[in-house]
Amino acid sequence: MKILISIFFTFFTFLVFSQTKKTYTYAIKGVDTLKLDVYSPDEIQPIDKKLPVLIWMHGGGFSGGTRDSKYNSLLCQFAAQNGFIGISISYRLLRKGTETGFGCNCPKETKLETIKQAVIDYLDAAAFIVDNSEELNINPNYLIAAGSSAGAESVSNAVFMRDYFVSDTQKYKSVKFSGLFSCAGAIINSEYINKDNAIPSVFYHGTNDKLVPFGIAPHHYCNSEKPGYLIMEGSHQMVKKLETFEIPYYFNIVKGGGHEVAGIPFSDLKDIFNFFNQTIIQNKIIQTKIIKTKK
Repeated sequence: MKILISIFFTFFTFLVFSQTKKTYTYAIKGVDTLKLDVYSPDEIQPIDKKLPVLIWMHGGGFSGGTRDSKYNSLLCQFAAQNGFIGISISYRLLRKGTETGFGCNCPKETKLETIKQAVIDYLDAAAFIVDNSEELNINPNYLIAAGSSAGAESVSNAVFMRDYFVSDTQKYKSVKFSGLFSCAGAIINSEYINKDNAIPSVFYHGTNDKLVPFGIAPHHYCNSEKPGYLIMEGSHQMVKKLETFEIPYYFNIVKGGGHEVAGIPFSDLKDIFNFFNQTIIQNKIIQTKIIKTKK
């Protein structure tokens, strides 16, 4: 695995060039100054062309991780070299320094509030991006919500369960997601996926993920007697709903895979961005399942 990571780093180091990175503050909430890093091609031709954007939210159990880590930066740099603007955001890590973290001893109500606030942070970042789309050379019609682990849970709920978590939805009426990229994510209830919010989606998930369920199961597989017992619905359930509405998806299943599948799939990025080009820009209907077995 270390050898593969080294190869990927070398490969993407040579790919990434002629880019501009700018950092913006999108919100200040209490002691948290929330920022986002925008990776853009140095030259956009024609000069007035507006690009689609990937808005990335890192993982870390709502207690760790940074927007500008090497892998998160590499992903956004790759996006900027392939016809997109890449943006990585910070958000409030509400479980940082707590005794229970986000596990089975963290009360269900606290988990839901943590997810809610992460959803709001993500929507605030997206609203900032839309409001400044001219300066950022972004086409607000092509917003791809993307994240890993806790970030994937947050963005998936922001896309499909906005009405559940947000009371003032009018505040975010300008934010319309056109694509989803989820690495080991889950939502509270897949019944919230409907014809209006179902969008082309990419999912990566291991069938033996013991933190974020692949299908329908308790988050972290907590015993029903634990305070943190919370049923969530993972990638498998979300794909089933998208199939119902004949919405494009790219579903990468790792049989026997665990939560390591939440890592950014660098070797597949060309295929992932091609999927979004074909489905959200060219409006093609593509439904793909790739099943691998953990080695």
